[in-house]
Amino acid sequence: MRRQTSHWRDWPPEQLLAAKRAAGTRISVVIPARDEERTVGRVVGALRQALLVDTPLVDEIIVIDSDSADGTARAAERAGGTVHRARDIVPALGSYPGKGEALRKSLLVAQGDLLVFVDADLTRWGPHFVTGLVGPLLAGPPDSGQQVQLVKGFYERVRTERDGSTSTEGGRVTELVARPLLSLWWPELAGVVQPLAGERAARRELMESLTIPVGYGVELSTLLDTFTRHGLGALAQVDLGSRAHRHQADHDLALMAAELMVVAEARRDHPEPPGQQLHQFVRENGEVRPRSRAIPSHERPPAVTVKAA
Repeated sequence: MRRQTSHWRDWPPEQLLAAKRAAGTRISVVIPARDEERTVGRVVGALRQALLVDTPLVDEIIVIDSDSADGTARAAERAGGTVHRARDIVPALGSYPGKGEALRKSLLVAQGDLLVFVDADLTRWGPHFVTGLVGPLLAGPPDSGQQVQLVKGFYERVRTERDGSTSTEGGRVTELVARPLLSLWWPELAGVVQPLAGERAARRELMESLTIPVGYGVELSTLLDTFTRHGLGALAQVDLGSRAHRHQADHDLALMAAELMVVAEARRDHPEPPGQQLHQFVRENGEVRPRSRAIPSHERPPAVTVKAA
């Protein structure tokens, strides 16, 4: 991946705007969100000011509200985003909980030729996330003879420890699950720094052609399927600097890990997943009790097969 790796500073907004206008390309930023009232407004507002007002690189900022129980939708609308409830997009399709479902539903309302996906819970980031990610799609890596289809972001993951210090460790599911899976079964992708990064950009025609796991497995499935169909030359990655966001509890991370295993197993020679439940234990009132959760394993068919209402 070395030749397809760049830094966000390699893609100045003015250069990208000129390339966009020359190509007649439309760009949509998509922000999936669930109960992110505290941060989504700042994410939307900063992107709107920098990339809609100051430099009109982006054509729309869409927030897909995935059944939030708080004021996520109101905060996003006040900041200038266009908000859609995931379950209200083509209701006849039904609805699943999960990030992948929100991203797939976004394909039915977003107008862009290029789609930039940004998480809603960011606390240390900048609008350069979008310009960096869209750069290889508009201009392409130097000396590349193949059109880039998918761009993954990577960064230092910053978290605050209990003593107030910061650490760039983190990405536990990446290090304990995703990276071993890639190293063992898809070693060509071992050079992808952050295979599970939520910040990525892709061409519409690519995303519409892929099956989409409804949960967290969407990040790994998109990477694997793009590589399988189009080869390593269709992938690029961009150093976005540093990133901070809300961290998940270990039990939630375990469910994410199980989803990744299901996605990976489905893309190997034997597609049957080994199981559909994650078994865990919790301590309640001094007693240890079992808890089982279904592993999200349903995959939606390609969005190109669906006509928006």
